[in-house]
Amino acid sequence: MSEPLVIIGNGMAAARLVEELGRQALGRYAVLVVGAEPHLAYNRVLLSSVLAGEMTGAETELKPRSWWEAQGVTLVYGRRAVAIDRENREVVLEDGARLPYAKLVLATGSDPIRLPKPGMDLPGVVAFRDHGDVDAMLSAAGPATRAVVIGGGLLGIEAAWGLAATGTRVTLVHLMDRLMERQLDAEAASLLKAALETRGITVLLGADTAAVEGESCVEAVRLADGRVLPCDIVVSAVGIRPNGTLAREAGLATGRGVIVDDRMATSDPDIHAIGECAEHRGTCYGLVEPAYAQAATLARHLAGRPAAYEGTVLATNLKVSGVPVFSAGDFLGAAGDEIVIWRDPGLATYRKLVLRDGALAGAILFGETADAPWYLDLIRTGRPLDRLRDAVIFGPALAEAA
Repeated sequence: MSEPLVIIGNGMAAARLVEELGRQALGRYAVLVVGAEPHLAYNRVLLSSVLAGEMTGAETELKPRSWWEAQGVTLVYGRRAVAIDRENREVVLEDGARLPYAKLVLATGSDPIRLPKPGMDLPGVVAFRDHGDVDAMLSAAGPATRAVVIGGGLLGIEAAWGLAATGTRVTLVHLMDRLMERQLDAEAASLLKAALETRGITVLLGADTAAVEGESCVEAVRLADGRVLPCDIVVSAVGIRPNGTLAREAGLATGRGVIVDDRMATSDPDIHAIGECAEHRGTCYGLVEPAYAQAATLARHLAGRPAAYEGTVLATNLKVSGVPVFSAGDFLGAAGDEIVIWRDPGLATYRKLVLRDGALAGAILFGETADAPWYLDLIRTGRPLDRLRDAVIFGPALAEAA
């Protein structure tokens, strides 16, 4: 008889786990997936495309209902899990229903961080995390609308571009001195800023949000230097926080996220965690690729096979209306590293490679990223460049022919 396996969370990590279990442990588990959102699992990465009108919400769906049925999965969505009863091995839903489990997987993702500033609870302040947020932005968007996006990271930039594509007048406010400071150096960030401004987005750097102002709804954002930005909607995109509430309340070991070992097991060996909620070797990943690697590892483990997740070298891809950006590894470099740069101001393209001990340690590509997978493979494998060294900046076509 199949063991009951409950997955809390119906996002990208959960969908990939179900797919991997179908390959590696078909029939071993009776899988039930619980999702708080009233949707089938969808690709959050594509929300900016929905906002920009480039695709519909339905097109972000990862798998059709028929696929889930073919996998033999029971879906319970639009109902939130509120507790884990470890003693009785049950998941408790908000309506009081109890779901028994032999194995439990937490794929609860993360929650948007909301700045602890006055006015952040006013109507008209939204996050950029799910379909509901996109619907709220679209209902307010248009040429007569003024929007302030707080946060110049990946999500903030995508939100700003998506709103600008609707004709909305957008101001992007960022506390740091450059956009995407965790993924880009100063030169690449400057190019990105220029690209956004070309599209009509006002970018304010070194700008500290002091408060959101308004009586019954959003009316303006006030900065710490006294500037006031009149607006009709505020998008808060200042980061995410792993959602470890259920695990913490159930007495599992938590740090920033739900602490897991190399087999994605929590402090309770029958409960696992993957994706943005998981903390592995002190790191919480907020990206899709690590979540997929963790899902594959967990599926192997649940299938009774040797499995170990050893971490992921981070890589970031951004493509906002034809402005591709890629970064991976240690792109800033350290003392003793060799920095190789190639730039073409006319085409607004830029490449930076960090070489360390004869291997590629980090890379930034701006404006043209077709060679990104090749560079990422060099970084992750750490293989010596040897004869590739002299032409590595020009990509595989020239470097491998040299």
